[in-house]
Amino acid sequence: MKEKLIRQIKEKLNRMRNSYLYKKDTRRHRVTDKNSITKLIETLHPIQTEFELIRLGPNRDGGYLVPDILNGIEACFSPGVGSVSEFELDCIKNSMRVFLADKSKESPHPNISKEKYNFIKKFVGCTNNDDFITMDDWVKSANLSDSSDLLLQMDIEGGEYASFINMSDALIKRYRIMVIEFHSLHQIWDPMFFDIVKTVFNKILQTHIIVHIHPNNYSGIYSKKSIEIPRAAEFTFLRKDCAINTNFATSFPHKLDYDNTTNKSVSLPKNWFKSTL
Repeated sequence: MKEKLIRQIKEKLNRMRNSYLYKKDTRRHRVTDKNSITKLIETLHPIQTEFELIRLGPNRDGGYLVPDILNGIEACFSPGVGSVSEFELDCIKNSMRVFLADKSKESPHPNISKEKYNFIKKFVGCTNNDDFITMDDWVKSANLSDSSDLLLQMDIEGGEYASFINMSDALIKRYRIMVIEFHSLHQIWDPMFFDIVKTVFNKILQTHIIVHIHPNNYSGIYSKKSIEIPRAAEFTFLRKDCAINTNFATSFPHKLDYDNTTNKSVSLPKNWFKSTL
């Protein structure tokens, strides 16, 4: 009986200690080296090119900044169907075909005429089954010209990492412009997640440059060890062979940036771009 009581007390003390360490964010598991995080963020500093940034979609959530080099893009692929359709409508106005995918929806935006889009009731991911389809197989099923340029707009609540790790280099090269919302970025303090995020960005940066980053003010900014990280942020990529003049962008937010929600406004932290100061 005495041994059981001692064991229960030890277990309770251990739970209390772990709870305290968790709250203090000093848990005894390994965290990513600060220098590694700093170096990764430095590779993500946005680049200014000769192309002006324009906004497609509304002046709120669902609108994104893209370089004004849309002419000739054959199609926009947009996995993850939201509640607004202005971005896709602007793509249609720019002579693009629109392809939409979302397993959670019965149909896409009611404001888009059915003859102007193609919709599949599947999530985009890293495998093919009744619920998921890979980006490569989705694009292949569209029967587009093999040499045409594409635009990708992806907001799939964390599924972007697996999708990109699975995506072929050949397909990534076809995207002249990509707008991707990356989620849970602050979790790069976890070494395993850091490796995943670094792998994805390194893969993209082989062929593309980042031309804009807009933090989603719904999630806000996470700060640890003097490093500020947006919990979620919209990244705009441009294929390297499209730009001739490249310099670091030094001023954020952009004049066409708007808050995603009515939450407190946030700006891109200064450690995420080349400041002139």
